[in-house]
Amino acid sequence: MTKVTIKVNDNGSYRITGDVELIDAEGNQFETKQTFSLCRCGMSSKAPFCDGTHKGKFESVVRAPKAEEE
Repeated sequence: MTKVTIKVNDNGSYRITGDVELIDAEGNQFETKQTFSLCRCGMSSKAPFCDGTHKGKFESVVRAPKAEEE
């Protein structure tokens, strides 16, 4: 199985790369490609997928904590 990568884009979507199944709360599967973007602003008309509506209207920059040096 391919390692899945989820990238939190600055001021934008979650970019998903890898072999994943995306399902809704009832267990129905969404059709996806090997790489796709999920909305995190809540404005997309193609939810749960990103359609770019966030541009200029959504700000969020998230960083993982840096590992402490030993």
